[in-house]
Amino acid sequence: MSKIIAIANQKGGVGKTTTAINLAAAVGAKKKKVLLVDTDPQGNSSSGLGVDRRSVKQSAYDILIGEAKAEEVLLTTAFANLDLIPSNMDLAAAELELVDIERRESRLKNALASLRGKYDFIFIDCPPSLGLITTNALCASDTLLVPIQCEYYALEGLSQLMNTVRRIKRQYNERLDIEGVLLTMYDGRLNLTQQVVDEVKKFFPRKVFRTAIPRGVRLSEAPSFGKPILYFDKSCKGALAYNDLADEVIKNNRRR
Repeated sequence: MSKIIAIANQKGGVGKTTTAINLAAAVGAKKKKVLLVDTDPQGNSSSGLGVDRRSVKQSAYDILIGEAKAEEVLLTTAFANLDLIPSNMDLAAAELELVDIERRESRLKNALASLRGKYDFIFIDCPPSLGLITTNALCASDTLLVPIQCEYYALEGLSQLMNTVRRIKRQYNERLDIEGVLLTMYDGRLNLTQQVVDEVKKFFPRKVFRTAIPRGVRLSEAPSFGKPILYFDKSCKGALAYNDLADEVIKNNRRR
């Protein structure tokens, strides 16, 4: 039975998609079978894995509205042990189309049920909002990974995210828990970074990953080549950090 982890933060620019792509690829490289589900209408996780969004005929949108099964939408990527359910701009319409559908919050959960026995990990890249698509991702998931950037206003909006998590847990998914909080854009030379780290650890005691993701030009360049950082520049600091994060996530889930 696979572990399903949503990667979410409604605040944009925190490294959410960068984490989805690179953590999924790093876990796959460690011989774990991985599925990445792109539920962001921008489709950046899809293009970051070399998929041309314009050529995608079926996507997470078709799964959510019930016009395709998850198995029919699956793509095999060029990267070890990593499959993808892609996204494209059609998904932007799903927020409106789901409103009148019965049990709309469980559409993704039901769609992924048939795949849970085929993967070790399923990661869901969520859109930067707390709408129906993110609600679907949280209802489908066992845990939530929250990327937080080491910048001013880092904790802005997190109370709202935690309120949403509590609501989902109370109404739809009582097993939902926090997988961990990931510090991104980390620069240990800055006093501000340490201040943010201290604040985050107060907000999420015992939930912050030991691994932090540094700032890096190579991490920013890799998506334009359609490659995870591990396959773009495996010796750069960003690749090493995501490798360490993959080790941490796998170790934390060995008891499963």
